[in-house]
Amino acid sequence: MAASMAAAAGGLRRAIRRSPLWGGPSRRPLSSEPPPAQATAVRDAFLSFFRDRHGHRLVPSASVRPRGDPSLLFVNAGMNQFKPIFLGTVNPRSEMAGFRRVANSQKCVRAGGRHNDLEDVGRDLSHHTFFEMLGNWAFGGEYFKEEACSMAWELLTQVYGIPKDRLWVSYFGGDPKAGLDPDLESRDIWLNLGVHASHVLSFGPEENFWEMGDTGPCGPCTEIHYDLAGRVGAPQLVELWNLVFIQHNRETDGSLQPLPQRHVDTGMGLERLVAVLQGTPSTYDTDLFSPLLKAIHQGCGAPPYLGQVGAADKGRTDMAYRVVADHIRTLSVCIADGVYPGMSGAPLVLRRILRRAVRFSTEVLQAPPGFLGSLVPVVVEILGDTYPELQKHSAQIASLVSEEEAAFLASLQRGRRIIDQTLRCLGPSELFPAEVAWSLSLSGNLGLPLDLVELMLEEKGVQLDSAGLARLAQEEAKLRSRQAEPVQRQGLQLNVHALGELQRRGVPPTDDSPKYNYSLRPSGGYEFNPCEAQVLQLYLEDGTAVASVGKGQHCGLLLDKTNFYAEQGGQASDRGYLVRVGQEDVLFPVARAQICGGFILHEAVAPEGLKVGDQVQLHVDEAPLTPEQLQAVEGTVQEAVGQDEAVYMEEVALAHTAHVPGLRSLDEVYPDPVRVVSVGVPVARALDPASQAALQTSVELCCGTHLLRTGAVGDLVIIGERQLTKGTVRLLAVTGEQAQQAREVGQSLAQEVEAATERLSRGSQDVVEAHRLSKDMGRLIDAVDTAVMPQWQRRELQAALKVLQRRANTALRKLELRQAAQKTQELLQRHSEGPLIVDTVAAESLSVLVKVVRQLCERAPCTSVLLLSPQPQGHVLCACQVAQSAMPAFTAEAWALAVCSHMGGKAWGSQVVAQGTGTTADLEAALSTARTYALDQL
Repeated sequence: MAASMAAAAGGLRRAIRRSPLWGGPSRRPLSSEPPPAQATAVRDAFLSFFRDRHGHRLVPSASVRPRGDPSLLFVNAGMNQFKPIFLGTVNPRSEMAGFRRVANSQKCVRAGGRHNDLEDVGRDLSHHTFFEMLGNWAFGGEYFKEEACSMAWELLTQVYGIPKDRLWVSYFGGDPKAGLDPDLESRDIWLNLGVHASHVLSFGPEENFWEMGDTGPCGPCTEIHYDLAGRVGAPQLVELWNLVFIQHNRETDGSLQPLPQRHVDTGMGLERLVAVLQGTPSTYDTDLFSPLLKAIHQGCGAPPYLGQVGAADKGRTDMAYRVVADHIRTLSVCIADGVYPGMSGAPLVLRRILRRAVRFSTEVLQAPPGFLGSLVPVVVEILGDTYPELQKHSAQIASLVSEEEAAFLASLQRGRRIIDQTLRCLGPSELFPAEVAWSLSLSGNLGLPLDLVELMLEEKGVQLDSAGLARLAQEEAKLRSRQAEPVQRQGLQLNVHALGELQRRGVPPTDDSPKYNYSLRPSGGYEFNPCEAQVLQLYLEDGTAVASVGKGQHCGLLLDKTNFYAEQGGQASDRGYLVRVGQEDVLFPVARAQICGGFILHEAVAPEGLKVGDQVQLHVDEAPLTPEQLQAVEGTVQEAVGQDEAVYMEEVALAHTAHVPGLRSLDEVYPDPVRVVSVGVPVARALDPASQAALQTSVELCCGTHLLRTGAVGDLVIIGERQLTKGTVRLLAVTGEQAQQAREVGQSLAQEVEAATERLSRGSQDVVEAHRLSKDMGRLIDAVDTAVMPQWQRRELQAALKVLQRRANTALRKLELRQAAQKTQELLQRHSEGPLIVDTVAAESLSVLVKVVRQLCERAPCTSVLLLSPQPQGHVLCACQVAQSAMPAFTAEAWALAVCSHMGGKAWGSQVVAQGTGTTADLEAALSTARTYALDQL
């Protein structure tokens, strides 16, 4: 009997792992009695249940733009906004620090990054890029397993009325390798709640142990599953709700340690829950999607949606319905939250989502132009009451979607024309050039997905040069890695255990109010008053808390107060030094200050010993901080600098800032009270709702250490720009002495460009000198591209150099053609007519050698030619071309490869023309290899 039960349980475990999320039209509804609840009522019932019955605080959904979390492209789970609580880094002054039990419905996007459902959307009946996650949380041990399971069971069976016999649960079955016992507590809780023993299954860590990442908070989870089959045949189980009990921390060495505080984190997909309650065949058949599917049918005139998948979905019509319905929801929500289609990161993912939607709507559903934008009001009608930002930005969303759709369709038309033009120039059996495909792609100029380019070529029976495409992708990856901003060292940080120990000991957060204690000297410089503090704790590089450090040790210092600004909100950390009181001749340099859970850690190298309890004095460096990115054009800022206006700063209640017109704020959590900075207008006047003063100046929420007058900037130069999203450009500027240096660099480069212009105007009849000039032009272009100089001047010099380089290359090409013609004539005189020419020739570059080969083949079209050109230090250039009559058995690429491999080098090219390089002291042997290979093929 026990064996048969075990076998049955094993079968059910396998069923859970492989069950489709929705089996199709055979789904049985819950009951014939009352009519299925609308999605809005289902969501409201969840929130009301936790607020009214169990005292949870309802918090709004966070934006889908992650706040201060570079590991995420989009918010993809309800717990994302609460990560500071789990990690113990929440600012004790913030509203979040007071959260104990909360609930919400969180907007989530899973596209790009680790959780990526994009390519699966439309292929089945369950995947979405945007979905809503219902969740409840208990922080700091407010409640744990028994309460969480009881609440979930009560909601599902009593409020939503789901029959108990259609619910199954799974729990963590332990992990002997990690030394983790089975979560028998959760198992017993479910049994006591009345779940039948046969419906309680155990699983290993892969299914029932949740981890935030490679390190950090984690713990066992218990999942509630719903049986789609409804007692008809074998169970078909689909996960409905996941309850995570965060009680461990994964350390950097892979070990698990108990957390100082335990938390509950639960998540249930609204779309899936609504499908269960409405008894629909899939999430796409619920009232969250049916109005969209109806609008798509009416707007396109395509056959009605039938819910088919795979081979049954003729012409992929139903897949297109699902793609368009899902993607327009994602686009609307993301744009409403400030994520716009762009060229990198999350904006690039959103751009791909939009273009995927356009492809399916136009190519499969035959939708008219502007169709996608017309669906935005339907999304707003479905979701706008719950997420009012959709209503607020409805017109902007529709306009942007329509604009992007029109741009993509125009790119598609241009792409087709370029492909047709290219094909007319290709010979039979030639591969489509990788460079052209690259220029059409998202990585190039037109932004067409590469799979679409390949599909367009496939329709014309042409094969793409995949190897060349891979090479271009590799080159771009290298270029991006060189251009990427340097990754800064993370530095010392307080981990969750260190923070928990400080809180257990009752250590108060660091008092950093002295950071605002500075003044402007008559000379124009700033005076930062020193701050005296006590060492509360010392930390080694690995985070270990110690009572003392010795000479030369890299350490972190926790003090009771500080006048250092800790890195946050876009402003870099202060630098400076500290000294022991009574021993002012020994300086402890402070490289940076970081805030962790309200505690500020100072990173330093100890020149002598230091211990807990020592009294120290802190000094902030007076040099200008790291240059910040500005949001205004250079002229406007310089005008403000010239006016030398006062900068006002004042702490006010966060609620008073909510309706300030023109307020500049970052997308982050602010403390309450919050510091308001206003240029030229007193804070009280700027905050007055009846005043329009805030619209005429810069007002922002910022805890940064600002200048006291705008004139202190001195000089400002914008040195760079980067398009973040459509319509949003980030400007990078330097001030003071750095600005003057940037102007000097710009002037110096302008003089070099002028000198290059004179050299080019003089002209040259020497190929070597023309080559040198062309290379010098290339180096000058690189220098202008990377120099710290005025951006306006960079643009002018780039335009001038583009013209100069074109002129230099044209002059070089003419000289090379003239030289090639001379060498071609000499070779023709040496070789009688025949099927093969293999010889050496003096050539300054591979470009000249290729031109000689081409001219020889033009003069003798039935002859295959391979030429070698010896260079200094034994290097050899190789170029060849095969006569059309000798192909396809004989190809240039294979010929060059055979010869260059013999010389220990490499080759590249096509069937017709190829080139390469190598190194050899025996040219005759290389020529013999070339002749032998060619004669074997001919």
